[in-house]
Amino acid sequence: MTQTQSRFIALWSRSGGVRAEAACADLAQRYAEPARRYHTLLHVRRCLRDFDQARDAIPHPDSVELALWCHDVIYAPGARDNEQRSANWLRQWADGRIAASEHICDMILATRHTNMPAGLDERFACDIDLAVLGASRSHFRRDGERLRAERPDLDDRAYDLHERAILGDLLARPRIYLTDFFHARCETRARSNLTWRLGLPMPR
Repeated sequence: MTQTQSRFIALWSRSGGVRAEAACADLAQRYAEPARRYHTLLHVRRCLRDFDQARDAIPHPDSVELALWCHDVIYAPGARDNEQRSANWLRQWADGRIAASEHICDMILATRHTNMPAGLDERFACDIDLAVLGASRSHFRRDGERLRAERPDLDDRAYDLHERAILGDLLARPRIYLTDFFHARCETRARSNLTWRLGLPMPR
């Protein structure tokens, strides 16, 4: 058993879940689906590294961590209901035994990044999901290539319009990161990366 698997199983079990090894196996199989290039366990592990650094500032860290594990467990390229189906996956496996499951589902749905979450847990989940935007330029570029590889159904022009709509919306926000913790760590570099990717003049 890998360290990653052991971490999930321990978290699942102390959260009240049962059949931890079976849930872990199903989760790992889904993240390894051949259509995925970005939304894999690599993304989850990177989220966990950022989570570990922020843990002491998070009100309910176990719930946030479980949301991060599950937020992309269902991923069909181009589908609009991936987060809803991921939340449903959590509900099904939790089977009423994880007391915080609905709160966790709220965090999974918050990673659609369409609304301002009300709770601090949800804001941390969103910020950790987007922390990769504030990575080095080389990592940011490679992530962009992985995301592009997940959408072979779109030609280059269609994908460019799709990407510009998403990144432009993020860049237009007063703050990309909703918590002070990640705003301080990631905001400046993320804005630089998005400005570079969109071909916009760099702010002075």
